[in-house]
Amino acid sequence: MKLNYKVGSLFAGVGGIDLGFQGASFKGDSYDVLWANEIDEYAVETYKQNFSHPVYHGDIEKIVKPEMCEDPEEKDSYFRMQNELLKHKIDVLVGGFPCQSFSIAGFRKGFGDERGNLFWSIVDMINLLDKKHGKPSVLFLENVKNLKSHDSGRTYTIIKKQLELLGYTVKDRVINTKDITNLPQNRERIYIVGFLDSKVAERFTFFDEIEKFKISKTDKSRIENIKAVLNFKLTKENSYKYYYTKEKYPLYFMTEQEYLELDDNERRDNRVNIEEQVDEEYQFYQVRRGMYVRKNMNGVCPTLTANMGTGGHNVPLIKVSDGVRKLTPEETFKLQGFPIGSEYQLPLKYKNRDFSDGRLYKQAGNAVSVSVATLIAKEILKALYKDIES
Repeated sequence: MKLNYKVGSLFAGVGGIDLGFQGASFKGDSYDVLWANEIDEYAVETYKQNFSHPVYHGDIEKIVKPEMCEDPEEKDSYFRMQNELLKHKIDVLVGGFPCQSFSIAGFRKGFGDERGNLFWSIVDMINLLDKKHGKPSVLFLENVKNLKSHDSGRTYTIIKKQLELLGYTVKDRVINTKDITNLPQNRERIYIVGFLDSKVAERFTFFDEIEKFKISKTDKSRIENIKAVLNFKLTKENSYKYYYTKEKYPLYFMTEQEYLELDDNERRDNRVNIEEQVDEEYQFYQVRRGMYVRKNMNGVCPTLTANMGTGGHNVPLIKVSDGVRKLTPEETFKLQGFPIGSEYQLPLKYKNRDFSDGRLYKQAGNAVSVSVATLIAKEILKALYKDIES
């Protein structure tokens, strides 16, 4: 008998985890995402364009605790939303809960930051589901690598302990996207899986056997993976806004003579000239803090970030036949494993305005690598299948 496990998705973003679970199957068993929740209205718009199930736009803290709303209409709205999420039994609860408060790039506030407290909304949702239908059999959570070491490990200890108190056997692993998929992106994240049934947990050995899943890549295969991401139809003529030119960024195209002619107080420690320093195709570069150009020595794209569309030091640059340009939003989504151009479409308009590239870059940077989610979701199905067989 084929089984279809029901999934609920918190902090859904643009659906990286959900798309990954939808794409996973094992011996006929699969997943069906029933609902998703996301607070960012622009991410909700992207999500709506690509999934048929409902996505509820709202604050998860108010969904699990509508009584915290002061406005009566808002309170009623959140009670209705909560009822919708609790209508059906959920087998799997997933979520890439916000990482800002745990990030190395953030303020290291952990649970002292209000955003860190959003973890407790996951706990509250599990308890609400438990009262209505029973707890989800499986949890799948994702966060930044630094979650494990934050506050000398105390933050993660609290998270793991709370999940264990709910009855879950918890397993975790820091995984780099580039190691186990063909996506050419250096992206280390911690993946946390919890099982109510300890027997199923024992059968889930993926994290312990991760070395078996690592993909060995030659320089030729690395280039092929990059070619699958880049759009070679773009030119300076038809996509000028993505290109770096001296007209737009004069400080990034300084000749030796221009550099030497600067006053001492204006001259930076390093001369930046993108035309000279971004000199290899199928490599990824960054202008670090506007001070120097760095090539990613892994030969893949550096970790995509939520603020890469706002300029600064984390904009991935590539050399193409007619110059140097940054990655397009479509290319960043492809680097996360989204099937752009076939099964997944990016919005063009929202509220009668053009959907900005900055919003899309943010969405890609916040997303979970689809291919990693698919692989882990399949291994979860294997563990559940073996348990059924036994």
